Amino acid sequence: MQGKIPHKCDICGKSFSRNTSLTDHKHIHTEEYPYQCDICGKSFSGNTSLTDHKRIHTEEYPYQCDICGKSFSRNTSLTDHKRIHTEEYPYQCDICGKSFSRNTSLTDHKRIHTEEYPYQNTSVTDHKRIHTEEYPYQCDICGKSFSRNTSLTDHKRIHTEEYPYQCDICGKSFSRNTSLTDHKHIHTEEYPYQCDICGKSFSRNTSLTDYKRIHTEEYPYQCDICGKSFSRNTSLTDHKYIHTEEYPYQCDICGKSFSRNTSLTDHKRIHTEEYPYQCDICGKSFSRNTSLTDHKRIHTGEKPYHCNICGKSFSQSGVFSKHKRTHTGKKPQDSDI
Repeated sequence: MQGKIPHKCDICGKSFSRNTSLTDHKHIHTEEYPYQCDICGKSFSGNTSLTDHKRIHTEEYPYQCDICGKSFSRNTSLTDHKRIHTEEYPYQCDICGKSFSRNTSLTDHKRIHTEEYPYQNTSVTDHKRIHTEEYPYQCDICGKSFSRNTSLTDHKRIHTEEYPYQCDICGKSFSRNTSLTDHKHIHTEEYPYQCDICGKSFSRNTSLTDYKRIHTEEYPYQCDICGKSFSRNTSLTDHKYIHTEEYPYQCDICGKSFSRNTSLTDHKRIHTEEYPYQCDICGKSFSRNTSLTDHKRIHTGEKPYHCNICGKSFSQSGVFSKHKRTHTGKKPQDSDI
């Protein structure tokens, strides 16, 4: 018997087994979201997406992983999650060979090569909240708010100290799978995102975007209290703790507090004398990978930070920032690091 002819989208070519699924899918292209949540007002292109979303409010997660016990609101999410345990990555990029556990991740990845960003969907909605300063998802433990529910979920693991994603090379654990993926590049020395100005490479595209602002001197995130500007929104958030004197991350050994969890992690290595990042040229070890990167420039003579006022170049970002103040006369802000 001849199989059913799939229902194909005439805009992007994606095929579906049901016509109703195709209809819902087309709403992505037309930016039509007819299914609205009666609790928070968020809208969706398909009724099934609305049903899955409502489980966030009801805290209903009927699909449980039989390996680690983690539960999900959708069966497809459980299927994707299980590939973390089985290390199954069936979706491979035909351009660079990188593999993914989900087809949607492969689709997103390929846009790095094609520089195609066709969909004005929920990702754009989340992004726009940076500009509107709308953070509807609030942590019920510390009160911190986020523009995305997934960011809130990741954040809460700081309080619960839940780090389900473990590196099979060094044993370090992470709250997010994306953080684990980025971390593994340290071991594989894979830095696929290269700056076209100075040649420096990064493991994440977002890191490259933030870094390039050093060259363009673009600092779009400004503190509304003191006027200081930053290249990253996360840096602005951390900076604001200086004004509020809020340091939620405390060292359980000496009591010192920090505005960022990463700063606390780096600090604790002073007590444990843990220096996992070693220079392969001279053998010197460091507690932070960024410190190792800066140190290696002593050997390579690389000075990527160039002052466009006097022409002087520097190997370290911190030294470069101090130098620029000799021209501007600005005083540095206090730091908790």
